[in-house]
Amino acid sequence: MTDRISNTANSYIGGAKQTIGETIGNNNLAASGAQQKAQADAAQKAADAKTHAEGVGHKVQGEVQQNVGSLTGNTSMEARGHANEVRGDLERKV
Repeated sequence: MTDRISNTANSYIGGAKQTIGETIGNNNLAASGAQQKAQADAAQKAADAKTHAEGVGHKVQGEVQQNVGSLTGNTSMEARGHANEVRGDLERKV
């Protein structure tokens, strides 16, 4: 979550620097801001992709645990599977 906050802050700060630089005619400030914003946006997309992939993994793990728990009568494993599946669904939506 800290990376998400940092990436969002850097994106907004970069965008503001770019806008101010363009407004006052300072090309260096505008370019620096555009670069900061682009880097933050790219880092956020990478973090989102990682979280999505982890979510897919947890969902699959949960489905397997639920099925094995159901087949073996292990209600504890079945419950853990359900929890992992829900966790995976939530991670994929973030």
